[in-house]
Amino acid sequence: MAVHITPHRVAVLALEPVVGFDLTIPPTVLGEATTPDGTRLYDVKICGLDKTPIHAGAGFSLIPDHGVEALAEADTVIIPGTYIHQPRHEGTLPDDLAAALATIRPGTRIASICTGAFVLAAAGLLDGRPATTHWRRADAFRALYPKVLLDEDLLFIDDGDIITSAGLAAGVDLCLHLIRRDFGSEVANRSARHCVVAPWRDGGQSQFIERVVPDEGTDGTAPTRAWALRHLEEEITLSSMAARSGMSVRTFSRRFKAETGQSPGSWLLQQRVRHACHLLETTSLSVERVAEAAGLGTAASLRHHLRGEIGVSPLAYRKTFRAS
Repeated sequence: MAVHITPHRVAVLALEPVVGFDLTIPPTVLGEATTPDGTRLYDVKICGLDKTPIHAGAGFSLIPDHGVEALAEADTVIIPGTYIHQPRHEGTLPDDLAAALATIRPGTRIASICTGAFVLAAAGLLDGRPATTHWRRADAFRALYPKVLLDEDLLFIDDGDIITSAGLAAGVDLCLHLIRRDFGSEVANRSARHCVVAPWRDGGQSQFIERVVPDEGTDGTAPTRAWALRHLEEEITLSSMAARSGMSVRTFSRRFKAETGQSPGSWLLQQRVRHACHLLETTSLSVERVAEAAGLGTAASLRHHLRGEIGVSPLAYRKTFRAS
């Protein structure tokens, strides 16, 4: 005898200008979550604040099939990335959006993809809670929402009834996590196979952050930092950096922390790991040689620090970021 399954109801709230890629992830990934006989496990509805066309910020617009009434009926509400002005730049919500969010039933699970986290934060839903968003927007997010425990290193953060993901493709990771949480790994894996994506990605968002070489500058510790970046393969000590800056160790450490927000030792290790990542991406050097060139000494040391910094092994990192 067939068992009737009531689909989990999902409302995806598109806020103009919506990130078109983000918006398509939930209906695509969740829509492929089925029982072995093909019964869909999610009923995914795209909704807007009304049913007028929504600009997607990528050369096209879309007309949602549903208005805000879908929010009140949903078991899960997902807010994709958006360029909406007030949450992104002022830390507030437009009146119509605030009214729409107020219709969500207590106990409803709420998730965001990418900059959708700005909307949840503006609504006060993330105060005192861990959350993530696109790494490139982390500084702006912290400035607007200092009460949120932001961690831009992670692909997604599950805090029970609130789940946030990093940028863009991390929305796929989030949706597969929702499937695993709701219906188990077998269903999530089946959806991942249909979408031709990995069911689980090792590491976090850190591995996608660009390696930025700072301007040398002429003041403070900047020239010494620029010198250190050119000599990472050499032994660099705190005393040698302080001497190069013409400062005492104590003064140099205090000045360095004020300028970078990190201790000299933490900064130097971070730069060595980032340089190692750059070499793994752009060269065919062995892991042992990469470790030496980055000043990390041994392959074992590189593996330890790379896993601690970004959560993956050197070979896994190279496989992800370097073409064959």
